[in-house]
Amino acid sequence: MPLQTGTTRPISLLLATALAAATLTGCALLELARDCEGTDDRVKEMAALDILNSRPDGATVARGFEEVDAGCWADSGDVVVYAGRTYTFPGTQAEVTEHYRTATVRDGWNPDPEALPGELCFTKEDMALWIVFLTAERLTEDGHGSRPDLTTGASYSVSTDSYVNSGTEAGC
Repeated sequence: MPLQTGTTRPISLLLATALAAATLTGCALLELARDCEGTDDRVKEMAALDILNSRPDGATVARGFEEVDAGCWADSGDVVVYAGRTYTFPGTQAEVTEHYRTATVRDGWNPDPEALPGELCFTKEDMALWIVFLTAERLTEDGHGSRPDLTTGASYSVSTDSYVNSGTEAGC
């Protein structure tokens, strides 16, 4: 028994639309589903960067931050590997700044031309590196509570990150 053509066209159109939507949505869902699988070696490389262990004389690894904080996060299709260290330093921010401006150049990092004045941000290949001075407010925001040992002198963190498989250039 032949199908009625009046019913076939709307069903064909509906099926074609559903197939196109599923195809487009499937690609978008695959993009959103990207995660940190397969990034372990890259995380290890980031954690082993020499610049993370470079520090001015008198700086020490902060209590509770003895290990390099390294890992991966994925959000909305972006996959980023990161690594960082936190130091206490009894000296001044100017001394820390001088140390890293010299150490980064020696290690092949370049000051990011788009960094805001006063920011210490550098790039190298597909990585960005920040030196951030710690404040009580910043520590509270990051869930570290009150840490007077990190808010006196010029305590700071050195962190680097890199987008994975996105073609995104490193920048601050």
